[in-house]
Amino acid sequence: MPKVYIINTNKANNPQDETDMISNMKCSAYYSPWKHYIDTIEANDIVYLYSSEVGIIARGIATGIVEIADYKGDKDAEHYMHLDRFQSLKAPLIASKVTDILSEAADDKYKIQWNQTMILVAYSLGLKVWQHITKDCI
Repeated sequence: MPKVYIINTNKANNPQDETDMISNMKCSAYYSPWKHYIDTIEANDIVYLYSSEVGIIARGIATGIVEIADYKGDKDAEHYMHLDRFQSLKAPLIASKVTDILSEAADDKYKIQWNQTMILVAYSLGLKVWQHITKDCI
């Protein structure tokens, strides 16, 4: 069963990382232990890119192929994965709206701690976010 991930674009630490992810249609994480989170993403998982203080800004479907690169002169410090069906959102989906969609789908109060590198969301709930984006943000 596919999974759904919300990946932070690392804008707070380096705004160029977000630009790189969007330009190269990928999700990334940097340094241990965070870079290893990318290694858990499998083919056909849904990935949302989340920009701090903005919201979800892009989405795609994981290829399942982890690639490794040097980062800021540090060997193998970046793990990344390209995303198929990649789309940047015309209008970001703000964190509170994501929480509302998930709460409604779960029929319960849903809480997300947004200051994480990667957030796992139940597939059935994350699919509701995909549907909302398709309808209202693309």
